[in-house]
Amino acid sequence: MSLENVLIDELRDLYSAENQLVKALPKMAKGSSAPELKELFTEHLEQTKGHVDRLKQAFEHLGKKPAGELCKGMEGLVKEGQEQLESDEEGAAKDVCIAGAALRVEHYEIAGYTAAIAIARSLGQDEIVALLEETLHEEEVAEQKVLEQTEPLIEEANSSDENAENVEEESDEDAPALRAIGVGKHPTKRAAR
Repeated sequence: MSLENVLIDELRDLYSAENQLVKALPKMAKGSSAPELKELFTEHLEQTKGHVDRLKQAFEHLGKKPAGELCKGMEGLVKEGQEQLESDEEGAAKDVCIAGAALRVEHYEIAGYTAAIAIARSLGQDEIVALLEETLHEEEVAEQKVLEQTEPLIEEANSSDENAENVEEESDEDAPALRAIGVGKHPTKRAAR
């Protein structure tokens, strides 16, 4: 296989990956409860459509068609993201899970674009390099934005967990006294008073 064919395979993989994301990002936006995360996914959807267009331009430059095999790596990442959307988690904890899935997607794309750029550069395909570098930059910015949105969500989820633990600890401390007065297995302080 020639290096140009390797580049074509890489570009087809990226094309499949980006098209899968065009379908997945609206679901991620809908499944997020944090408005900032919803907005981020909605914005990135528009960028992703631009990524698909740039990849089409790269194929036109090569005189090839973008169609190829399904990107199984992205298929797996999208499936994991769907599992997060369908999980029993709620609120900030669920948003953290969704953001984690989004970060895995961004890392996968960054790796793919980095490899394709290196190959295109070695083949002297400067126009393709320019197209791919523009997309790579947008993917890196998107990754940073997801990280920035995730930090406060982690703090919020952690705070919720600590509050839940404190309530459980208070209940556990009262459990022997409550059992002594005949209150059931899952008492709360209010029920005992």
